[in-house]
Amino acid sequence: MRLLSTYLIGLIFGVGIAISGMANPAKVLNFFDIAGIWDPSLIFVMGGAVVVAFVGYRIVLRRSAPIIDAKFHLPDNPRIDARLLGGSALFGVGWGIAGFCPGGALPALGTGRIEVFAFVAALIAGIFAAKWLMALTHARAARLLRRET
Repeated sequence: MRLLSTYLIGLIFGVGIAISGMANPAKVLNFFDIAGIWDPSLIFVMGGAVVVAFVGYRIVLRRSAPIIDAKFHLPDNPRIDARLLGGSALFGVGWGIAGFCPGGALPALGTGRIEVFAFVAALIAGIFAAKWLMALTHARAARLLRRET
């Protein structure tokens, strides 16, 4: 049941991304090109997504638990810190350069275009690099704490 539901949710998301044009890097890059061929349609896509998510969370979180899991898995850190801001900035710069975000790139793999595969490969490499860097910094912080005590 969980696998089927995951598949259907991903399929609906991918179809929505494709229909909205967010799998097309030219459309996304035109949104960022305010001085050139600006395409404001992405604002409506994002606005629609925010409204749907807002309403969906209000309905779903009224339940005591999800239907196919024991508990809700929500972020437990409400702080806006340097990690969040840095990650957001890096995401935005990457989106502006490549025209892809992870949500738009994965459905675009179906197009077979080499630049999509290159982006997804770089995305996966970036995930591993970030995990390695976080493990390195946590290990360094732990060593510093041990020295202080």
